[in-house]
Amino acid sequence: MHRKDREITDRKLIDDILSKSLICRVAMIDNDKPYIVPLNYGYHDNAIYIHSALVGKKIEILRKNNKVCFEIDIESDLIKKEVSCEWSINYRSLIGYGTIEIITNFDEKQAGLDIIMNQHGKNENNVYKKSNVDSIVILKLNIEQITGKQSGDWD
Repeated sequence: MHRKDREITDRKLIDDILSKSLICRVAMIDNDKPYIVPLNYGYHDNAIYIHSALVGKKIEILRKNNKVCFEIDIESDLIKKEVSCEWSINYRSLIGYGTIEIITNFDEKQAGLDIIMNQHGKNENNVYKKSNVDSIVILKLNIEQITGKQSGDWD
């Protein structure tokens, strides 16, 4: 990382960002072209859980190549100044690499959905229609490498 003064190295802080953010951008390679999608997710035990339709471009790409890059950011705030070149943004962001596992087992899909629901504020008594669970897969992004960066005063 070029700006070591902005690097986030505290794993607790990285986990906190992963646990509080709501959108994860996942980048894949479609033959020789990059493809990126913003997705809602849940985080648990060094993995990101995403629900997906059974078919579509994302699933086609991941079946060919399950290696991905992802980005998550949180708490950004625009700082305006009189001089245009002094404008800035307070932010915290993460970039990581990992592999996607496509989960098709019904019970494991429900467990993944529970993790996603917890991330979004519903952490108990989840009820799922069998037909809804049958119509999706869970993408489990196993994090292999992650770095964090921040700008601004966070104390």
